[in-house]
Amino acid sequence: MYAIVNISGRQYKVEAGQTITVDRLNAEIGEELSFPVLMTVDGGKVKTGSPVIKDVVAKVKVLSHVRDKKITVFKYKPKKNERKKQGHRQPYTKITVESIG
Repeated sequence: MYAIVNISGRQYKVEAGQTITVDRLNAEIGEELSFPVLMTVDGGKVKTGSPVIKDVVAKVKVLSHVRDKKITVFKYKPKKNERKKQGHRQPYTKITVESIG
């Protein structure tokens, strides 16, 4: 069984026991959260909501907060002596899906 879950405005395909990385959430490590389920698929049975399925949530547990590898952004305009160098590291949260339903 898997489900389509809405987390921070994005949709993720999740299964029970799966660990995924999502955009940074304002939650403590070890905290349990629940998110609305848009669709579930159990074998050949598909159940959809409009927009969410009532009384069905995905319970997740926050494992850690991590940051992606650093990227370098370099803006340059020739013959103008304009150069701008920036770095960026995107913050993420690792979560594990406890249960769906």
